Order: sequence, then structure tokens, then C-alpha cells
Amino acid sequence: MGKSTLFNRFLHKRRAITDPTPGVTRDPVEADCVIDGKPLRLVDTGGFKLTDCDDMDKQVVERTISTIKKADIVVLLLEAGSITSEDEELISFLRPYRDKLIAAVNKTEGGRLQSDAWNVLSFGFENVFLISAKHGDNVGELKQEILSRIDFSGIEEIPDGRREEPPVRIALLGKPNTGKSTLSNRLTSTNSSIVSETPGTTRDTIEGSFRWKSHDFVIQDTAGIRRKAKVTDNIEYYSVNRAIKTISDSDIVVLMIDAAEGFSDQDKKIAALAHDKGRGIIMALNKWDAMPQHKNAFKEVSDKIHFFFGQMEYAPIIPVSAKDGSGVDKLLNTAVKMYAQLNLHIQTAQLNQALEKWLQEYPPPVGPQTRFKIKYAVQKSANPAHFIFFASRSRAVSDSYIAYLRNKIRKDLGFSLIPVLVEIKDSSK
Repeated sequence: MGKSTLFNRFLHKRRAITDPTPGVTRDPVEADCVIDGKPLRLVDTGGFKLTDCDDMDKQVVERTISTIKKADIVVLLLEAGSITSEDEELISFLRPYRDKLIAAVNKTEGGRLQSDAWNVLSFGFENVFLISAKHGDNVGELKQEILSRIDFSGIEEIPDGRREEPPVRIALLGKPNTGKSTLSNRLTSTNSSIVSETPGTTRDTIEGSFRWKSHDFVIQDTAGIRRKAKVTDNIEYYSVNRAIKTISDSDIVVLMIDAAEGFSDQDKKIAALAHDKGRGIIMALNKWDAMPQHKNAFKEVSDKIHFFFGQMEYAPIIPVSAKDGSGVDKLLNTAVKMYAQLNLHIQTAQLNQALEKWLQEYPPPVGPQTRFKIKYAVQKSANPAHFIFFASRSRAVSDSYIAYLRNKIRKDLGFSLIPVLVEIKDSSK
């Protein structure tokens, strides 16, 4: 019907996946927006199918009904053309919610099928909005109707001085069926993400929030990422792209690994993307409760992971069970410590005092081709932690010496859990 297209138009960005294939949206997709200075929380729901439903359809409908009950306004979106028996059944189903219903008929751009569209009034609606979600026709009038029917009197803007600290943003990434949606639902105490044995159930990125031990979190449940060669349709292509984009939108990436299946090259690529962007990385070994619990089981798996992921020894490895909750507190406690390190900023004087010590412990080489002097250093940014070292001959600074500096930053300055970006520049002094 164009629900996701309308959702994206309200947001002025492509937040929900749109595709001509029916049933693309499954989980409710939520986002905040501001219309004429008024804050709204928009929810794009899955298609409402009442007949010939399989198990997946039933789960989609359950979530849509839950969303309808909580909503202040429900926009019922129909398609231009004759009203179908399925439309009639849906309208009948929504009668108990008539007080908060707004009827809109989509795909009426340029006056298309308007005479048929007005037939919606015969179902007892006082008004109907003829819109085009794709082209924007009459969407402004629909927005104004929504605003006019919501009471904003209890809402006040928080002054800058009273604004709370931003939440820790966590992205759940990994292969399909590793338990991302199960963990997301456990953390948010909801059933927002549909959980199914069928791989690829999650398509859009589903965002939820929760509070744990005085810390606020935003969790992003993403589509499972398979190897590029196995991605065969447009919907999965866009799902994977959205999943990868969440790395940039997050503070911490929790890489979900099925403990029984082990890790793959795809896991390595996801971790590398997070590392390159300076995001915190936690490797969650899910379904650990189903693994043989012999004495050295975790150490054996950890050693394999450290070997497989190369230069990522800093990334914590935590065994969890998203299903029964074991290990989740440790995961969140690690995320809090990691977030503190991500936002740590070292004063320039302290950094250069440490640098002087490091240069004494491991002096730069003195050969005619390899000689260089590191003059001073600064921290360019926090989250990501990015340091710049100014050298007399930046090209002469070897990768091994850069690795030495990076390791010293981690060990001596409090960045033990996160990736550290090190840049070498020529000094003008």
C-alpha cells in the first residue's frame, strides 16, 4: 500500500525498506521526527493480513495490533482503486479504534482514481485524504490533520543544561539465525523483533531502548549478513546494507556468533568494518548454554577466535545465552566500561609525557633510511579514539612502530577494550 514510502517521506530519509514485493516490512520500524516543531514517534507496521495467514503473517499481525493499541493516531492507508473484500475486513476490524483513525488513500497522484477513492467515505469516515506517498501530493494536509488530533500540552522542551547524557548505542550484527532478535527482545523486554527459525526473518533495522543500572541504551537489531554471493534479491541486498550502516550509527558492535556453528570469514569482515571505524567490539558467543561444559571449553574457543581475528585481542569475548539470559549482565557491564573508554580524552600534556617514556623504552631506528623522530602527539578525537603523532619523516615510521605506539596507548592510557586509530603526520617544526 505504500506505508514504508509514506514513513520515509515523513522522515525525509530512507529509514524503512521499500519494495514492490508485498510483505517486505515485518517488524515495526520506529523513528522520531519533528513536524512544525512538534515531536512525533512514527511506527511503520507490517502488512495487515487477516486471511490465509501462515505463522509469520500471524506474528506480523500480532505486532501490528500491539502497535495500534499503544498509538495516539492510526493512519489507515488504502490503495486507490476499488475497495476489496480484504480492505472491508480490515476496516471492520479497526472499528473499535475509530476515534484515533485517519483514512488515507495512496497512489492518487495527479487526480488518479479519485472518484473511486472517495468511496472510502461510505464506510463512515468523516473525511479521507487522497495522497501520493511517492510524490508527496497532499501529504502536508495529512500531517496537519495528525497534529490537530494530538494533545501536545504536556510536552515541554528540555533546556540544554538539563539534557541527559546520550544513550549507549549498540548494534547487533552477525550471520542469520545467530540470536540477534532474541537478545534484542530480552534487553528491551519486548517482542518487537520477530523470532523465527527461518533465516532472514529480520529485514529492516529494528531499534529499541532500555535502561540498565542507571545507564540508557539504544539497541539496533539488524538483518543477518551473509556472503555477498548468497545475497540474491533486492530486499536482502537493502537489508544487508542497512545492517552495515548501523556500524556508523553505533558506539559498540556486538558481533553475535553461534557457539555451535563457530565463526566465519563473514564475521571477520564485520569485525574489520567496526575496527576500521573505531567502534567498540564485543564478540558474543551465543547459545553457549547448549555447548559441552568441559573445563577448558571457553579458553579453547577464545584462543581460536583470537587466532582467527588477528590483531583484535582487545575485543572482549563473552559467552551468553540470549534465550535464558545467562551472560547478558556481563555483556552490558562490559559495554558500559567500553563506552567510558570510547569517550575518554587524554590531555595533550599527559599524552606527551607518556610519549617521552615510550620513546625511551623503544627508541626509533637510527639507520640513514629508517631514521625518524617523533616530536609530539595529540588526541584528535574520542569515540572513535584517534591519535596523531607528528614525526620528522612520517614515511619512515614502520607499521611495527605504529603498532608499538598503539599498544602503549591501550596499556598505559586506559584504552584496553577498544580499537585505537593512530595516524602519523609530518611535523612542520
